[in-house]
Amino acid sequence: MTLPNQQSANAPSRIARYLPILAWLPRYDRTWLRPDIIAGLTLWGLVVPEAMAYAGIAGLPPQAGLYTLLASLLVYALLGTSRHLVVQATSATAALLASSVAAAVVATATDTAASAETYQAYAAAFVLVTGLVFLVAGIAKLGFITQFLSKPVMDGFVMGIALFVAVGQLNKLFGVPKPEGNVVEKLLGIVAALPEANWATFVVGAVAMALLFLLPMWNKKIPAGLVVLFGAIAISAVFDLEGRFGVETVGALPQGLPSLALPVAPLPTLLAMILPAIGVLLVAYSEALGVAHEFAEKHGYEVDANQELNAHAVANLTSAFFGGMLAAGSMSASAVKEGAGARSQVTNLVTWGATIVTLLFLTPLFAPLPEAVLAALIIHAVWHIIGSRKLQKLAHASRVEVWFGVAALAGVVLVDVLEGMIIGLVASLIFVIYKSSRPHIASLGRVPGVPGAYSDLTRHPENIPVPGVLIVRLDSQLYFANALTVRDRVKALLAAMTPPAHAVIFDANAQDEIDVTSTDVLLRLFKELHEQGIAVYVAHLHEPVLEHGRKTGLIDAIGEDHIFPTVDLAVRSAEKVDHLISEAW
Repeated sequence: MTLPNQQSANAPSRIARYLPILAWLPRYDRTWLRPDIIAGLTLWGLVVPEAMAYAGIAGLPPQAGLYTLLASLLVYALLGTSRHLVVQATSATAALLASSVAAAVVATATDTAASAETYQAYAAAFVLVTGLVFLVAGIAKLGFITQFLSKPVMDGFVMGIALFVAVGQLNKLFGVPKPEGNVVEKLLGIVAALPEANWATFVVGAVAMALLFLLPMWNKKIPAGLVVLFGAIAISAVFDLEGRFGVETVGALPQGLPSLALPVAPLPTLLAMILPAIGVLLVAYSEALGVAHEFAEKHGYEVDANQELNAHAVANLTSAFFGGMLAAGSMSASAVKEGAGARSQVTNLVTWGATIVTLLFLTPLFAPLPEAVLAALIIHAVWHIIGSRKLQKLAHASRVEVWFGVAALAGVVLVDVLEGMIIGLVASLIFVIYKSSRPHIASLGRVPGVPGAYSDLTRHPENIPVPGVLIVRLDSQLYFANALTVRDRVKALLAAMTPPAHAVIFDANAQDEIDVTSTDVLLRLFKELHEQGIAVYVAHLHEPVLEHGRKTGLIDAIGEDHIFPTVDLAVRSAEKVDHLISEAW
C-alpha cells in the first residue's frame, strides 16, 4: 500500500519523466556553464544561416527557419533526454516537407498568388500532422519503429536527399529559373540554361562556397557559416549587388516574434498527409535517435527512445503554430555542439536566446543577403553526405544489402523524395521477409571431447554424426512464412542420410511461440515421419509452446515421453530405442 506522503514524493519523479529538465537542471554542474554558453553561441553561428537556407529547400521564406529554431530549441531543452542532440530543421526534413506539400498545392490552387499562400498554409498543416503522428507514436511507446528502416536503406535515402538538395540549389547559384522534374531532369535543365546565367551571382556563390570549405581547414574555431553570412551581407549592401548586377537577394524579413496561428487545410488534405507524415517519422526519428545514442554512449548517459518521440512531437506541434518547418535531430548541428564543448541542453537554451535577439533586432540586416550565398550554405551542409561514400563502404560489407540502399537512392534521384522513401521502406520489408523465410537450419553432431555437447556439422566438420538420428536446430523463429521451407529442408536432410534415419530430434530452443499455420505443417510432417517408421523427439521445448501443443494436438503427435529438456537426453533415448529394436530383431 502506497501512503499519501509517498504518492506526493513520487509525483515530481513522474512529472520529470515527461519533463526531463526537472530532473537534470537541479543537479546541474555550475562548472559546465561557461563551456555551455560558448557552445551555445557557436551553435547559433551555425543554425541561423542553416535555418534560413533550409527554408529555401522547403519553398518557404527564410524566417520560417528561424521560427522553427524558436520552437524546437526550447522544447527539446525542456523535453529531450539527450544532452547533445540539436533538434531543428534539417536538409532531409525540408526536402520531405517540400515534396509532401507540393502535390496538394497543385491540386487545390488556381493561380500563382493563391498557390504561394496555400503552400505556406499547407506546409504548416503538414508540420502539425507530423507532430500529431509523433505524439501518437510516443503515447503508444513505439520507440522501436526505427528498426523498420535498415542502415543501407537509410544511407541510400540520405544520400539521395543530399543529391536532391544540392541539385535543387544550383539554379540559385547560377541565377537561372528553377527547372521542373526529378534530380536528373533538374540538372539537365540547369546545364541547358547556363547561357542565360547571371555570372555575378555565380561568382558570389562560388566565393561563399570556397570560404565555407577553406576557413575550417585554416582554423576549425572560425564560425565559417557566420563569417560568410555577414560578410556577404556587408559586401552586398556596400556594392549594391542586386541593383547593379542583378544578384537576387533575400529581401525584407519580418521583424519580431511570430504570432500563434492554427494551421488550416481541408480535412481530405489533412488525412492524405498522414502517410507521408509517417514516412517523415521513420526517416527523421531514425536519424535523430541514432545521433542521440551515439553521443550518449560516448559520454556515458542514457536516452529514452519513447520520450524522444514526445519531445519531437511537441517541437513540431509548436513549430506548426509558429508557422515554422519540420523539426528533427540534426547530425551536423549536434556534432558542432558536441565539438564546441557542450555539456548539457543549457547550450540549446543559450542558442534559443540568441535566436530571439536575432528575430527582434537583426532581421533587417538579412535583407541584402544574396540567395546564392544561401545556396552555397546548403550545398556545403550536405556535401559531407555526398562525399562520405557510404554505399561504397557498404558494398564491401554486404554485396546484397547495398542494393537496397541503391534502390532508395535511385528512387529519390529518378522519381521524388517520398517515392524514394517508400521504395526504401518496401525494400527493407521485402528483405526482412526474405531473410525470415529462409532461416538457417543446422544438422547437429556430437562435439568431440565434450560430453553432451552438440553443434552444427556443416560449420564444424570435425563433429561426429549420430548414426540413424537426424538432429535439427532452427536458428530463428518458426512461423507461417517459413514453415514450409523448414519442412522441405528437414525432408531433404532425411533423404541425404546414410544410413537411413530411424529418429528425428528437433532442438526447439529458439521457439518461444508457434502459430496455427506452423502447427498444421508440423502435424502433417510428424504424421509422414511416423508412417515412414521415423520417431520424433523434441528437446528444449519452452512452456508457451508446450501449452499450445497440448491444446492443438501437437504434443499428442510427438508423445509426452518423447519430449526432453536437453538434446543429449533425447539422443540417448533415441539410441536406446534403436538398440532395443535391434535386439528384438
